[in-house]
Amino acid sequence: MSNENKSQCYIDMCEENILKTYNRFQIVLEKGDGVYLYDADDKKYLDFAAGIAVFALGYNDKEYNDALKSQIDKVIHTSNLFYNIPAAQAAKKLVEVSGMSKVFFTNSGTEAIEGAMKVARKYAYNKDGSTDHEIIAMHHSFHGRSLGALSVTGNVKYQEAFKPLIGGIKFAQFNDLESVKAQITDKTCAIIMETVQGEGGIYPATPEFLKGVKALCDEKDILLILDEIQCGMGRTGYQFAWQEYGVMPDVMTCAKALGCGVPVGAFVLGEKAAKNSLVAGDHGTTYGGNPLATAAVNKVFELFEERDILNHVKKVSKYLEEKLDELVASVDIFTTRRGKGLMQGLVCAEGVNPGDIVAKALEKGLIVITAGSNVVRMVPPLVIEEKHVDEMIAIMKEISK
Repeated sequence: MSNENKSQCYIDMCEENILKTYNRFQIVLEKGDGVYLYDADDKKYLDFAAGIAVFALGYNDKEYNDALKSQIDKVIHTSNLFYNIPAAQAAKKLVEVSGMSKVFFTNSGTEAIEGAMKVARKYAYNKDGSTDHEIIAMHHSFHGRSLGALSVTGNVKYQEAFKPLIGGIKFAQFNDLESVKAQITDKTCAIIMETVQGEGGIYPATPEFLKGVKALCDEKDILLILDEIQCGMGRTGYQFAWQEYGVMPDVMTCAKALGCGVPVGAFVLGEKAAKNSLVAGDHGTTYGGNPLATAAVNKVFELFEERDILNHVKKVSKYLEEKLDELVASVDIFTTRRGKGLMQGLVCAEGVNPGDIVAKALEKGLIVITAGSNVVRMVPPLVIEEKHVDEMIAIMKEISK
């Protein structure tokens, strides 16, 4: 296979054999190093997407790779019929950094959402024996593509072809406490939201809103489920975004950077939910929490601590915000910036298609992605430095002319 047609050959192979549910960029990524990716033709890309907020530690990290190789040589899978050492260690670390009570490991963020919804339903069922409880979710939210996760995803375009979805779901306006209050009934068992909305357009919860919802939940014995799948694991400069607000959920979902590339997720329960919901036989998974996935989780937490990732994010994100604000002020295609830490969105001016900006950036060797209908999203590896921000800004200015 010649270099001239190497990429196209693999693109054609994918199009012929993989179900067409993605409109992919016409490049074949082959390897990565640090905060850069390389395609099959050796073109270099500065990565400000991190596999959609996954590869927090960057690519080809030797310590991370060695930890996985070591576990592969021991055992990859045993099933949950048995205990395994990496899962025990990873669960302990996740409980310690969250301050919560119990962990259930899944294979993905979507599965974590499914588990969290089951926790809420079982918690309410244990109280009154009823099966007609309701969950309040948020408009413009995104929680995944399975039927359960779709049911609490506040975007009709994802849902329409797959109805009827799970019943008993209501929607409120994010950052509007009164709209949440209006949806609460004596059947409400949970309120679910992202601490920072991702796919919907990079909207952080206001402190007043999140604290107000938590107070409502405590008052009425409703479970608060916070989706930290994208905004958690250090992305906002805190291990989990809710920690900045001082609002601990009853159930938290996480995934993406939890394993930094190895597919793994979790839902984490506070003491109240852990003691009064799922028991043996209520939930399960063949692969969830297997030794390879949880070895990755262990190493991620280790490296976060050793390298002081959270303080690094706080420092570099301040620089990123300043440079993005300067960019917005100097070009016509963006109107504002919003976000937290290394989860940032640039809102496009009216008539500007964010997809066009993403495509132009890709041509110049920069990977960014979209969010919502009018936002260019930046969720880079957490190990980026100021020089990488400068490199990104230079490309964005060039394509903004």
